[in-house]
Amino acid sequence: MAYIPSTGEWLPPVGLGTWQVFDHSPQDPEWPRLRQVIDLFAKAGGRLVDSSPMYGRAEAAVGLLTAETPHPQKDAGWFRATKVWTTGRKAGQHQMEEGIQQMGPVDLIQVHNLLDWDSHWETLMHWKEIGKIRYTGFTHYLPGVFPQMEQLMERLRPDFIQIPYSMGEREAEYRILPLAADLGIGVIINRPFAEGGLFNIVGGKPLPGVAADVGAKTWGQFFLTYLLSHPAVTTAIPATGKPEHLADNLDAARQFTPGAPLPDPRLREKMAQAFDRL
Repeated sequence: MAYIPSTGEWLPPVGLGTWQVFDHSPQDPEWPRLRQVIDLFAKAGGRLVDSSPMYGRAEAAVGLLTAETPHPQKDAGWFRATKVWTTGRKAGQHQMEEGIQQMGPVDLIQVHNLLDWDSHWETLMHWKEIGKIRYTGFTHYLPGVFPQMEQLMERLRPDFIQIPYSMGEREAEYRILPLAADLGIGVIINRPFAEGGLFNIVGGKPLPGVAADVGAKTWGQFFLTYLLSHPAVTTAIPATGKPEHLADNLDAARQFTPGAPLPDPRLREKMAQAFDRL
């Protein structure tokens, strides 16, 4: 599901996370490589860039890089997402204002790790009402918080949740993903590779035969295809500062164009079984 449920807006199935890898300034030697990543992402039609005030200089880096890289899709363009990660309503408003100043126009603000969510929710709803932002959301990186997230989803109906989900962390499949589908809430996937842990598991092992059935040519594409083929998932945001890794991630998204058939539950089960046998 690459359409945002609350509006029907198209959001490409692979976005770009910035945790750790975008904590740089233009003076750093890594900056030209980040510029390549943003340029490649834009040319491939990527839109969603996700950041947070807890990611060091990442918000400012995203703002500078996207400002100097015009998006070829002028009618859609960049979809900037950030978070609020502090306590207290006034402190939250100040932090979100700073995020917008650094990143440029922000489409989505999320309460990061549910921290003091009740202090920030009224601000987010007001800002959405007056058009300062377009979408609201909640995030967390631990499956153990899913029960609290589910309660907030049912009570407040945010536009998005952002949760961990990977072939190594499939807890989301049991309750929270079906609930998001039932409530019409978009789902952004963080930790799609379990912070690189999935690649440690597969090592140099060859791809299973089912990889060819779903068009996956690398382990990264195999992992992303599994996630993106879940009908409740809107987009995944693997964080990378390497153009070659981004290119591989984007290749996994090419089959998820509007109207294209998704791998069915039988194929997804075969993928999971193949991984579990490793």
